[in-house]
Amino acid sequence: MSSRGEIIVGLDIGTTKICAVVGELHGGKVDVVGMGSHPSDGLRKGVVVNIETTVQSIKRAVEEAELMAGCEINNVITGIAGGHIKGFNSHGVIAIKGREVTRRDVDRVVDAACAVAIPTDREVVHVLPQEFILDGQDGIQDPVGMSGVRLEAKVHIVTGAVASAHNLIKCCNMAGLDVADIVLQSLASGEAVLSPEERNLGVALLDFGGGTTDLAIFSGEAIKHTAVLALGGINLTTDLAVGLRTPMSEAEVIKKRYGCALASLISKDEVVEVPSVGGRAPRRVKRQILGEILEPRVEELLSLIQNEIETSGFMEQVASGVILTGGSAMLEGLLEMAEQLFNCPARLGYPQNVGGLADVVNNPMYATAVGLVVYGAKNQPEKKFRIRDVNIFNRITNRMRRWFKDIV
Repeated sequence: MSSRGEIIVGLDIGTTKICAVVGELHGGKVDVVGMGSHPSDGLRKGVVVNIETTVQSIKRAVEEAELMAGCEINNVITGIAGGHIKGFNSHGVIAIKGREVTRRDVDRVVDAACAVAIPTDREVVHVLPQEFILDGQDGIQDPVGMSGVRLEAKVHIVTGAVASAHNLIKCCNMAGLDVADIVLQSLASGEAVLSPEERNLGVALLDFGGGTTDLAIFSGEAIKHTAVLALGGINLTTDLAVGLRTPMSEAEVIKKRYGCALASLISKDEVVEVPSVGGRAPRRVKRQILGEILEPRVEELLSLIQNEIETSGFMEQVASGVILTGGSAMLEGLLEMAEQLFNCPARLGYPQNVGGLADVVNNPMYATAVGLVVYGAKNQPEKKFRIRDVNIFNRITNRMRRWFKDIV
């Protein structure tokens, strides 16, 4: 290991799969050197509901990644999602004492922006800088050294349920891993699939997972809005299982192989064999029936996302379109429906900005895991989180403030 670069591991603990990606850092460049994946049965809608099952799945995924990478994994950067995640924008204002902005002034204005009332069962996961305003002049990225009397800061604050993050960390610890960082999954996916031009011009990133769909809006190289919907690929599978009267496992296979979000794209002559329940003989049904089952659910999901974007007030800032990523984004016809509904360009988001075994992870389903590695390479977390910590989120908040200093 002495001749190798620094190892960073991203652990995506999802509703349908748990994926570990091992990255090797060489002078700011990340090379993928290993990947492991295992089905996940211990989560529902992004939240842990069975610790023992989740621990076993984590162990299997990590062992597979260790074998491929040829290294021992002790520390991971994990993502967090679920309907409990809430994001909002905040604004802080201070007076500058010496007429010249110092680092201390930046810290003070960030503290002022973070001084918001948060319920006791929730804590801050991320404090993400957007911009500074000095004496009415907006769009400032680094105000240090500039002259003025009034400094304002706009930040995006992401909060989550303490118990949900606590359980994630506990699962990792029971699997023999230290958690170096906790990152919002949509933020991590953005690191993997978005280009600098898209971030600057304005883009909406939709991460379609198994149990949740994550939305993140970027503009001016800053994150403007985040949201998590407790709907995902499992809802599509359930609809197929009920509509076709077939087991869930078979419905998942049928969805991946023959599913289509737009019934108009399916030929009327195509036929699919559907296994029955209770040992009954398989049936042959027209593939168009699959489209008729899936289309209303996908339309509902995209409409909820569209409503979320419109409610946020950032619809006009999504100039470069919509990026779809995550395993469920591979559904045929989803891209076309998104373009029709949002009335803007849409594309699939594949992991980029990595080398090494990039072809192994060249799939939207690995976007979050790869993004966690890229995120870790940029931010270099120093401390480990363990379940015995008195207040995990206090340490996260302090770490975010240190990053904020590094950024500005």
